[in-house]
Amino acid sequence: MSPVQEKAWRAGRFWWDCTQSADPGAHPLRALIFDLDAMSDLDLDGHRVVFNAAFAAHGLPLQWSPARYRQLLALRDERQRVGAELRKRCVGPECDVLVELLADEICATKDMIFDEMILDLGLSPRAGLVDLVMDAFAQNVPVGVVSGGRRRWVEPLVRQLVGDGLVDVIVTGDDVSGTHAEAFGQALAELGVAPHDALGIAGSAAGLRAANAAGLAPALVGADPDVTGPAVTVRADYTCADGLRLATCRRLLAQWWAQHSPSAA
Repeated sequence: MSPVQEKAWRAGRFWWDCTQSADPGAHPLRALIFDLDAMSDLDLDGHRVVFNAAFAAHGLPLQWSPARYRQLLALRDERQRVGAELRKRCVGPECDVLVELLADEICATKDMIFDEMILDLGLSPRAGLVDLVMDAFAQNVPVGVVSGGRRRWVEPLVRQLVGDGLVDVIVTGDDVSGTHAEAFGQALAELGVAPHDALGIAGSAAGLRAANAAGLAPALVGADPDVTGPAVTVRADYTCADGLRLATCRRLLAQWWAQHSPSAA
């Protein structure tokens, strides 16, 4: 049993003794679980840059700007985004066949070079992230991180963003083979915390859906503000408005479960 799990065990807070009370005090904040893209802008500063390198590797005169990539994020699948860009520039009856083949090749190249490039891009933490993580560390609230990426680059990237020793659990695509919601669930299990006692912090519409599916009260930080879906708060970063610090997280979690418990319906 890990120190974090032992602490949770001693506190007696597991899913089987978690009630659905609307009392805000019934669900104290016992963990923060971040989706990795809520910690840094992986889409614009990571995936977009690597895709531009993949285009160059194929000799294509394509460079996705931040504005163009934001438009393409409306398409959930990377292959669809590449295909949409290629179709925009392709003419002739053979276009669809060429697009399908070339999109596959570009995505394969991007996947191959992503691991090599991502740690050298100098990704920065979202504004205010480190303050929130330090709050949690100082007040003994464990922190988890989930990602669909490979552990070999996710772990060093997390250290690059927030430093050593501040994150208790990291769940990656190497650890779960199912949905992103399962990664949140695995993080909860390793932390020994009930879903109702943790705040899930997503950085995308997909992460927001996954946190919801895992039973977490979800916050959305850094994504397009037009993203729809239930969330305790939607923010550009951790400093805007009243600032997303630990006291604010506690308040938001209490408000969420006061409004979403069966007795509040």
